[in-house]
Amino acid sequence: MTQPQTALPMRSGGRAKFIVGAVLIFAAIVYLIVSSTSAGAQYFLTVEELEARAGEMQGREVRVSGVVLGDTIEYDSQNLTIRFSVANIPGDHKEIERLGGMATVLKQAAQDSSLARMRVVYEGVKPDLLKNEAQAIMTGKLGEDGVFYAEELLLKCPTKYEEAVPEQAGK
Repeated sequence: MTQPQTALPMRSGGRAKFIVGAVLIFAAIVYLIVSSTSAGAQYFLTVEELEARAGEMQGREVRVSGVVLGDTIEYDSQNLTIRFSVANIPGDHKEIERLGGMATVLKQAAQDSSLARMRVVYEGVKPDLLKNEAQAIMTGKLGEDGVFYAEELLLKCPTKYEEAVPEQAGK
């Protein structure tokens, strides 16, 4: 009669290969997570912050928020190019609330010529919401000429904020 074979214990060489393989797989996963996160990282800055860090931010993709200055809007309908300027607004929500809310901040920033301003160029159809005192959230790159070349343009109409705060609507 033959005796049943018993499983041989894993030799220390086999165990070492298993541990090394597991460590390599774990390291590869960590590397992929870190590299994809840093590649997709985007700075969110105010106009003032971008102006202060212009040298280090040139050519890097950033997201900037500012208030549209209506009298600077130029639209070339043949080339679908929009040029306009934005003024600095605070990036801190607590600061915005302290100043009276977003509608008030947008209105004051559009009228205050002492705030940091930036020229913007965007290629595309002119959005209906591109008007004076609209909040512009732009993704793009700062050129060597100091102009912000927006690849993405998101606009929020100031009346959106006025509805949220009824006492500001009449001002």
